[in-house]
Amino acid sequence: MKRKLIFVLFAALLLAPWPVAYAYDDGTSRQPQVQIEAAAPTAVPVLNVFGKAVGGITPGDLFYIDTGDVATDIPITLYITNTDELIKHYRYMTLNIGVYVQTSSGQWEKVATGDGEMLPAIYITMSNGQASFTLPGHTRYKITVDKGCFYCYGTSNGERVAAPAFYLTAG
Repeated sequence: MKRKLIFVLFAALLLAPWPVAYAYDDGTSRQPQVQIEAAAPTAVPVLNVFGKAVGGITPGDLFYIDTGDVATDIPITLYITNTDELIKHYRYMTLNIGVYVQTSSGQWEKVATGDGEMLPAIYITMSNGQASFTLPGHTRYKITVDKGCFYCYGTSNGERVAAPAFYLTAG
């Protein structure tokens, strides 16, 4: 009898309504957001791949980031999402990542730190698979691959060699 009473009491507590806070957005206030856009396929970096050889990379754009409405610094992380596939085709791959800011005249220039010095070199490899940095708000940036090198294993006739796939997070 005591067990049944404890069970009924426990069930009643579980089924009883608990206070819940609700909120809604009437659409008049908006949280500032970072806009991220992938570069056009014609602007991306190109790997010049040869079997059993060291190769180079033709520089290109990866992403455009618009932080125009955001007043705070934004943490950015760039990932290579297919390192498991790249490891099958390359012995190593080192990419030098460039971060550029758009000037008032629409030109792109390397990002400088708050004290006017250039941003430290950013590298992403198959080993680390990601690179992180912080950018100030209220401007537009582009993320590029400025240069890089790799060693490609031999390839069979008709075999497609993998290229790195990138993913970017902001915030």
